[in-house]
Amino acid sequence: MTSGFKVVIPARYGSTRLPGKPLLDIAGKPMIRHVIERALESAAAEILVAADDPRIIDACAGSGVEAMLTDAAHRSGTDRVAEVIERRGWDDETIVVNLQGDEPCMPAALIDQVAADLGALAGVGMSTLAYPIHDSAILFDPHAVKVVTDAAGFALYFSRAPIPWHRDEFLGQHHPVLPATVGFLRHIGLYAYRAAFLKRYVAWEPAPLELAESLEQLRVLWHGERIHVSVAAEEPGPGVDTADDLARAVRQSLLR
Repeated sequence: MTSGFKVVIPARYGSTRLPGKPLLDIAGKPMIRHVIERALESAAAEILVAADDPRIIDACAGSGVEAMLTDAAHRSGTDRVAEVIERRGWDDETIVVNLQGDEPCMPAALIDQVAADLGALAGVGMSTLAYPIHDSAILFDPHAVKVVTDAAGFALYFSRAPIPWHRDEFLGQHHPVLPATVGFLRHIGLYAYRAAFLKRYVAWEPAPLELAESLEQLRVLWHGERIHVSVAAEEPGPGVDTADDLARAVRQSLLR
């Protein structure tokens, strides 16, 4: 286990699809409190919430973690994490996990896993997780991000499209059966970074591929850097982007 890693939870009030998302109620508590609880269950040495609105700061009071008000103009949660690193003055080799503020059902074991994975890879700046796909509906769902890796587990590409495309099996089929010879992977939006890498990342302009797919991790590949992808030890619960996601998260939280 990598000791001493940090968790930063970026939380944005101004969500387009679900305004005030971090404060939405899940089983009697605002969503951000559930995310904090998942982080507290991990082995992180320090946890901070990076928010864009004082109402989120207020919701974190008494949670046991510090909440920091960050620049409301940030384009992404990654930019918020980078601001925390800069303001805290964390060492370049510090491993920081970005646990997004809309992941109330993320298992703590996966937070530990992504940090440990990066800690074991000298010279690598970023790691993430994926989970096997066995259902063609997920593979062809544009809301589910897919990833293809090389033999060493480094990302070749992320896409909302079904990748890899199996020419012989998929051509002309509306509901294809997934061939057993291909290991399809759904990307899990949980990241670990070395602090020095993230400082470089936020200085780069958004890449054309990133803008086309609306996937900020493609900026890393565009600039020729590597992202290591490990297969998650367990399947995470639902993140919350829509009202239906929120209902699923409520059901899962009630079962905890």
